[in-house]
Amino acid sequence: MQILQALAALVYCNGSKCQKYLPDLLGKSGLLMKLSDLAQSDPEVRRAAVHCMANLCLSVPGQPYLEEPYQNICFQAFLTTLQSPKSSDMDDITFCMLLQNALKGIQSLLNGGKMKLTQTDELGALLAVLKNKRKKSKVKVKKIQQGEEEEEESSGEREVAPVTGSGRRNPHKGDTQCPSSLGVPSLPLAGSGAAGKDQVSSSFSSSIWKRVSSSESDYSDAEGGMQSKVRSYQAKVRQGALACFLSTIKSIEKKVLYGYWSAFVPDTPELGSPQSVSLMTLTLKDPSPKTRACALQVLSAILEGSKQFLSVAEDTSDHRRAFTPFSVMIASSIKELHRCLLLALVAESSSQTLTQIIKCLANLVSNSPYNRLKLSLLTKVWNQIKPYIRHKDVNVRVSSLTLLGAIVSTHAPLPEVQLLLQQPCSSGLSNSNSATPHVSPPDWWKKAPSGPFLEEAAVSSPKVSSEPCWLIRLCISIVVLPKEDACSGSDAGSTGGSTYEPFPLRLEALQVLAHLARGYFSMTQVYLMELGEVICKCLGEADPSVQLHGAKLLEELGTGLIQQYKPDSSIAPDQRVPVTLVVMFWTVMLNGPLPRALQNSEHPTLQASACDALSSILPEAFSNLLSDRQILCITMLLGLNDSKNRLVKAATSRALGVYVLFPCLRQDVIFVADTANAILMSLQDKSLNVRAKAAWSLGNLTDTLIVNMETPDPSFQEEFSGLLLLKMLRSAIEASKDKDKVKSNAVRALGNLLHFLQPSHIEKPRFAEIIEEAIQALISTVLIEAAMKVRWNACYAMGNVFKNSALPLGTALWTSQAYNALTSVVTSCKNFKVRIRSAAALSVPGKREHYGSVDQYAQIWNALVTALQKSEDTTDFLEFKYCASLRTQICQALIHLLSLASASDLSCIKETLELNGDMVQSYILQFLKSGTERDDTGAPHSPQERDQMVKTALEHISSVQALAGDTSKRAIMGFLEDILTVYFDPSGSQVALLGLTNR
Repeated sequence: MQILQALAALVYCNGSKCQKYLPDLLGKSGLLMKLSDLAQSDPEVRRAAVHCMANLCLSVPGQPYLEEPYQNICFQAFLTTLQSPKSSDMDDITFCMLLQNALKGIQSLLNGGKMKLTQTDELGALLAVLKNKRKKSKVKVKKIQQGEEEEEESSGEREVAPVTGSGRRNPHKGDTQCPSSLGVPSLPLAGSGAAGKDQVSSSFSSSIWKRVSSSESDYSDAEGGMQSKVRSYQAKVRQGALACFLSTIKSIEKKVLYGYWSAFVPDTPELGSPQSVSLMTLTLKDPSPKTRACALQVLSAILEGSKQFLSVAEDTSDHRRAFTPFSVMIASSIKELHRCLLLALVAESSSQTLTQIIKCLANLVSNSPYNRLKLSLLTKVWNQIKPYIRHKDVNVRVSSLTLLGAIVSTHAPLPEVQLLLQQPCSSGLSNSNSATPHVSPPDWWKKAPSGPFLEEAAVSSPKVSSEPCWLIRLCISIVVLPKEDACSGSDAGSTGGSTYEPFPLRLEALQVLAHLARGYFSMTQVYLMELGEVICKCLGEADPSVQLHGAKLLEELGTGLIQQYKPDSSIAPDQRVPVTLVVMFWTVMLNGPLPRALQNSEHPTLQASACDALSSILPEAFSNLLSDRQILCITMLLGLNDSKNRLVKAATSRALGVYVLFPCLRQDVIFVADTANAILMSLQDKSLNVRAKAAWSLGNLTDTLIVNMETPDPSFQEEFSGLLLLKMLRSAIEASKDKDKVKSNAVRALGNLLHFLQPSHIEKPRFAEIIEEAIQALISTVLIEAAMKVRWNACYAMGNVFKNSALPLGTALWTSQAYNALTSVVTSCKNFKVRIRSAAALSVPGKREHYGSVDQYAQIWNALVTALQKSEDTTDFLEFKYCASLRTQICQALIHLLSLASASDLSCIKETLELNGDMVQSYILQFLKSGTERDDTGAPHSPQERDQMVKTALEHISSVQALAGDTSKRAIMGFLEDILTVYFDPSGSQVALLGLTNR
């Protein structure tokens, strides 16, 4: 025994030096394997052997880890130890220590050894044993008070089996082993057999955590001391199992973990049912605060990143089904988690555990699909958490704000949360059940207090019932007002002697304000000027983290203002923040500490965030700023583009790409040229992120060139440097060979640049080679197996090229290559959005000669007909929703081609219609009858515009001088006339359509 203890200490201190002795220790007949075997008669020896083995699995920095074969040997030994029941000659404390060592060993393998549980049976076995309740052990000569906590147990086990997507599997209660057919090996479960009949899960039998005092017990002090010691060791076992579970979660993919969801997460109320034990059982009923906290950490880890898994939830009241669908089971789980966590919240007395409960609730709220669930879940959470904002422990207060932030950011804006935000300030702050949402009048925000200054914030009461949003007022108070003595206990993270609330609390309040600005701007806008002064205060502080959060809040407010003024905004003009007020707001920002933050090179993250904030200025407001403020913004951004820090450079490149679209700047040739040079420099950066942002900005700049083309004043085109255009083309060509993040915007820029080129440029020999190279870059990108966005942008760019009538489209050698690339995509690309865009590009050329030879025209026509035939051929169900848009675009392209056809093209068209006329005719009729819709090209088409397209094609065909003896013209005219006849004859349209189909 002493030798084993010495060996364990030696292994612990000199792990890597023991590598050469591993065969003697862990081999088939190795010392530790023999001594840790179930057949070992001495319990202490067995425990010491497992302890020694666990030490071998520890990870020591800078030293080689246990080789994989030995990892597997140790894992199986630990697993066997955990699966085995307590022998009759082993006392409770030794048994607990044995389990602890085995659990620590597995945890070390998962953490230090990065062991991957790739085998389903391994994972299932481990999860099963971590969940299993063990057989109750009678403590010799010790009388146990009823209700005392002991090791977890129950009369039966619920197996750990993966759930399937089809529904819920009912567990076989009372099974003595887990069926291996479910991916879990057959394991003997503790408590099986006759002894299992009188087992009671004393760990879960009490409905409260308070234990009876020793004075009430009927056993001696010695017995009570032993019981207390046993309970302490049992709690450590539970904590070890939970820590091991946490390591397991981190070592497997979430999609694998969620197969075991129902084994650990309840979907029905479980209290009172000893056979239905989950993580929530521990959270609600375990006597140890540390164990409860551990269970909550595990549950948080399961919930983190579960949004996609939980998104299938469907809350329904239809109970007449013969089985419970998977979606309903998940919805039930979500509701039960809410219920149990709220129960735990009100019952918990430990501040540390309380913090974990609230963090777990925040994770649940962030990942739950409330838009698919019935109302009231969030209201219950909201009302229960409000009193904890005033809790004496700062960590509880911080986590409470985190939870409120999660509520206002999940699926925002939610009507339920909108009502909660409009509650009177005092609702629920002292009584969690007193808050009831109510609807305010539509113009409530106009009647709100208009005082924008911090002085007013300091003297106004946070409990005034007319306050538009109590949460915003609360957060502002936390950020700017001195802390209240009543709530200043346990101020972790606060600076000694600070009069303000602790930094973590202030930062969380700023994050909540940012969430509100993003999701509920109509409510936040009332406080615009006051929030502006809050931001100025934050940016003026010495702590970089406070400055950073202030800058983030400024960016969110700026973005909210931009959203209000977008052309497609649903906000009525009289409900928007007036431009004059926005100008005032940004004037305060630019006259305050924002410029200093932009120039603070000691904190590049702050500089980058300040750049992002500066890029969120409303264009209409920027044009109304004083000229010196405009120049300040532009000068700072152009200067920061030379920064050596990649974060700053990326943010600056993006901001310049925003500014170049401002109406008041886009015709300023000098600004556009300076911006172009700055962006081209960033395109050469070593950082992929900088290059990606620069490529996006280059795309925006070239969009500006196209907008300027459409203005009556040609001065911009005349003054813009041809040499700079060449540089831009070369840089864009190089960028089109970069990673997809850069490539997608590089090809967008190429299309715009080729569209912008004037005849004066194209005539020059130095442009001829670069034009050819640019078009070849586009062609190769259309055909390359790249991301959908890249190919979509390449097809879009090709359509832009076709719009430039000065280019030799139809006669240049690259014409056939361009058309072949687009026709290949329209008939065979797996992604229908790319097909739609290629069909749109094929319908751009406005003259017959642009389509090239008769053979080229025929190839394009036939490809479009084939694409129409294959418009439903896909194995990806996600593409089916684009089928109608694809057919619309192809029909439009076919009609466009008909409206340009020459006499030589008619015979090819006729041949195709003879083979596929019924199919083409039926789809064109669908196109005409489908009503007003916006296709993928963004162009709306009314029914009148659609039938006019067919009429125009018919008129054109009738005007073509057909070759002698050629009957193609008459056949094509009859085809188009039939379409119009059916379309304009509502009474007989269905009959006619059936006739066409059967013809």
